[in-house]
Amino acid sequence: MQIKEKATFNDHGFPLGCFVVRSVSSGRMLDVASDSVQDSSPIILWPEKDNCLVESFRRPEAANQVFFIDNNGALCARASGHALDVEDGRLVLRHRRPLTRPYPNAYSHALPRFRYDGATGRLTVEFENDPAFAGGTAWQAQTFYLTALPRRRPRTLFDGATDVLASAFLAPLSFLSNSPLPLPAHDPIAAGTDDSFNLREDEVEEQDRGEDAEIDDDPARDRAVCVIGLTPEEHPELSDKAWVRRQWEVLPLRASAARSSKQT
Repeated sequence: MQIKEKATFNDHGFPLGCFVVRSVSSGRMLDVASDSVQDSSPIILWPEKDNCLVESFRRPEAANQVFFIDNNGALCARASGHALDVEDGRLVLRHRRPLTRPYPNAYSHALPRFRYDGATGRLTVEFENDPAFAGGTAWQAQTFYLTALPRRRPRTLFDGATDVLASAFLAPLSFLSNSPLPLPAHDPIAAGTDDSFNLREDEVEEQDRGEDAEIDDDPARDRAVCVIGLTPEEHPELSDKAWVRRQWEVLPLRASAARSSKQT
């Protein structure tokens, strides 16, 4: 029979040693984009590069999907050893920086601490100071969750033409009248010229997303991951799908293959 090594966990809920982090909603893995070691490099979601959980058997190109927690609760990329920080709501790679005044500031501040709840699958982020560095206190009433973001397939000119044809079939008499056809509704995604309407997924209020915003059919392999703060009043307003986007699997890596022996 095969003997499985029992994982042990630290005070932050993560396995001791190295691990990989999988999004429950998308199945993609937390990943250092392009295996970068540069400061402010984005942390994204990317398809799993290696499903083996034995370190000695894993492919080298999958190293940028491996993380660990240091003694202070900072989430770190194993490939570079650098910690993860939150910059404008997005996870980024961060070199340790010297103290600068006035402290804290966007350049120099305490790194966020990460905590994992294995029972709920939620991964929360704790800050020592206002993550926006605006000097306010409202952030103290929020719980910050690591959140996967779905992404719809970008609209094309063909999609716009289809909308126009659909409108024409719905109003066939418009071809016989002297009045012009109504103009199609402005689509900033297709036009790509009006940034004031092009909100990022994480800038849309959770309760205002709607079903369409949950569609994840973009053929691109990467997805964004961000940190979103919620007040206690906002928690009940989230849909089940929104909570699934906040669920993660943290899978420990073993140093060697599990031993096997015969059952006596």
